[in-house]
Amino acid sequence: MFNSIFDTTSTGLSITTGLICAGVALLLGIIIAITHVKTSQTTKGFLTTLAVLPLLVMAVMIMINGNLGTSIAILGAFSLIRFRSIQGKAKDLLSVFFAMMVGLACGMGHVLFAAVITAISVIAILFFSYTHFLEPNRKQRILKIVVPEDLDYEEVFDDIFKKYTSHAELTKMKTMNMGSLYKLTYDVTMKNGIKEKDFLDEIRVKNCNLKVLLSHPCAEEEI
Repeated sequence: MFNSIFDTTSTGLSITTGLICAGVALLLGIIIAITHVKTSQTTKGFLTTLAVLPLLVMAVMIMINGNLGTSIAILGAFSLIRFRSIQGKAKDLLSVFFAMMVGLACGMGHVLFAAVITAISVIAILFFSYTHFLEPNRKQRILKIVVPEDLDYEEVFDDIFKKYTSHAELTKMKTMNMGSLYKLTYDVTMKNGIKEKDFLDEIRVKNCNLKVLLSHPCAEEEI
């Protein structure tokens, strides 16, 4: 059922077969781009990349045509591109890998397999994006508090944590400002129905109104 459409008895690739592979690769690339824009914030440039990437990977696979030397050269070129690109978000990396897989399948003539895998993957991505399945606890936060060195931080915030959180754990501690300050990092789970502003205000009273940061686990903020 998932056999390649390439004619193994022929010495070359026919124009019709090549156009079929190219058309399927481009169509599936567009579907991947549409899926990505529906499930993640992105840019037009990245969506254009996702749409065209399967077609380009397919062309590379056809040019290699089982040649070991060419394969190694292409691998080196892809490595150079990889190490000159910035790290993206998890969904961006997933979509790039998705597009490359489709291009590889089309480049080997397995267009039906590429279409079936694309359909299954798109359904899975949409399901995970629009449902709460595999979603982490929305009440989880990262709390960072700066305190003076003479403050007994081990117990001073206990009453506040009991009032506003269902879980609070000190995960990291670091000195600042030549040892005159400490930065404490907590993993906290907020209780339902509380106001985070009130939580921060009470902490500021205890830490002498020094800096406090409450953020989601995925945020990359520093104080």
